Amino acid sequence: MAAVFDTLEAAKHLQEAGIERTQAEAIVKVMRDGEGELATKSDVESLRIELKNDINWLKWLAGAQIAVVVATATIIVTILS
Repeated sequence: MAAVFDTLEAAKHLQEAGIERTQAEAIVKVMRDGEGELATKSDVESLRIELKNDINWLKWLAGAQIAVVVATATIIVTILS
């Protein structure tokens, strides 16, 4: 769910804190323009789950490759013995 950013209210608070109107408006514009770049908790959680699944897949794959190497080495040792 996207958060609603009240630009007028933000500019008002900045002005009340002593920032000039034009500067307050510029700050609010920068904040509003960057809004699309923010990640929500849901975005972060989805990415965490995706990365966890990728890591588990890589662990499984590495284990499978080690098993193949061990099996191959065993076969080679058996043949050469």
